[in-house]
Amino acid sequence: MSRTPRALAAVTLGVAASLAVTAAPAGAAERFTPGAPGAGDPYFPDMGNGGYDVAHYDIGLKYDPATKGIQAVTRVTARATQNLSRFDLDFLGPLKISSLKVDGRAASYTRTGAQELVITPRKGIRDRRTFTVTVAYSGVPQRIDDDTLGTSGWVATNDGAVMLNQPFGAAAVYPVNDHPTDKATYTYTLSAPSGLTTLANGDLRAKRTAGGWTTTRWDVRNPMASELAMIAIGRYDVVSGRTKAGIPNLTATDQAMAVKAEDAKKFHEQTAEVTDFQNALYGRYPFTSTGGIVVKAGVGYALETQGRPVYDLGRRPGAIPSTSLLAHELGHQWFGDSVSPKKWADIWLNEGFATYSEWMYSAAHGGKSVQALFDETYATPASDDLWTGKVADPGRDHIFDGLVYDRGAMAVHVLRTKIGEKAFLRLLKAWPAAYRYGNASTGDFVRFAEKLSGKDLDAWAKAWLYSEGKPAL
Repeated sequence: MSRTPRALAAVTLGVAASLAVTAAPAGAAERFTPGAPGAGDPYFPDMGNGGYDVAHYDIGLKYDPATKGIQAVTRVTARATQNLSRFDLDFLGPLKISSLKVDGRAASYTRTGAQELVITPRKGIRDRRTFTVTVAYSGVPQRIDDDTLGTSGWVATNDGAVMLNQPFGAAAVYPVNDHPTDKATYTYTLSAPSGLTTLANGDLRAKRTAGGWTTTRWDVRNPMASELAMIAIGRYDVVSGRTKAGIPNLTATDQAMAVKAEDAKKFHEQTAEVTDFQNALYGRYPFTSTGGIVVKAGVGYALETQGRPVYDLGRRPGAIPSTSLLAHELGHQWFGDSVSPKKWADIWLNEGFATYSEWMYSAAHGGKSVQALFDETYATPASDDLWTGKVADPGRDHIFDGLVYDRGAMAVHVLRTKIGEKAFLRLLKAWPAAYRYGNASTGDFVRFAEKLSGKDLDAWAKAWLYSEGKPAL
């Protein structure tokens, strides 16, 4: 993510009601117990859930401009990781549920705490068994505004809406296991009046118009964290093609931004150029397509939504993203999207490498050298807030602070000097390849870099990741 405010903070989502253990039916050999109402992340204890692993989300959503609301059916396919008596999904009001079924049979449910949808199927679900949850619902999805985290969820625009989910927001639009550690594939079937465009992550598989409505189907075949899912509905100019390396590329610009045709083409071409540059630097592009969407939503940030970053440039009519911003958000496709953090405390692995991606692109394309950019940033006085906090554990209120972005990038550069150029360039490919489509922690990264380079990196990690203050060079 690239945000305008440097100091952003996390929001407390509330604590779910305690769940009692339900015993298995009389005579059964197994004991069935509830799945946990959280994923165990200390920064966001209500986010995510336990007891199952989601494989796929199938989201059917119809947008009605007259009401600004949606009618939707989401089908969740998951696999139990314990004998489940009941389980939770994350789902926010004010969306109203009209039907909820588990494996095609009506199930009871309650909504508790900040976002818990507690589902009790007619029978317990055995460990390792695959099951489906189908939820039909409607209403106007929630826009989540926080004084420090900014805006997420369902963000209305003049002619539609954009779904933006970092660090949370997905639960405002569809029932979800909302934590980066439970990645899944997606299918979106999106309907809107035929004058509007519907966009999402992944690849466009079908489009049809009937009765004044246009429906598109999008497939995300690579595992995706819910915070990276996106939907955009409105009037967009769309450009599609391929990069020189052959990667499908789809870009779109909100007509409300009044982007000239030649600038829309430039945005498309620069997206392709940056993707190909990073494809050579970081190894095979991890997803089936690249691209980006310029919106006018008033959120004030860009977001690395998987395969198709969203750039809110509403304060600059006619503008397209700079190559620096493209390098940041597209760099995330390897660092943050393909390899995602195990816990939100590990977010420097996303933002530090994305910021360093800006530096490397600058150095390779006639801009300032990486060393010059490091020196400029390091020159920040030791009394500045930049040096407050720990990079590898910034705290819930500081996951989008400068220490995560700028100190994270400086940490990467110092690592480069410690292990040498050849080992560093190998690391840039080997790390995202080793954890492709998975999750990793700061500890995982330090151990991986030590093994690859043969260097003891304890002193580097202590000074640049695990300590407060300005490290000495």
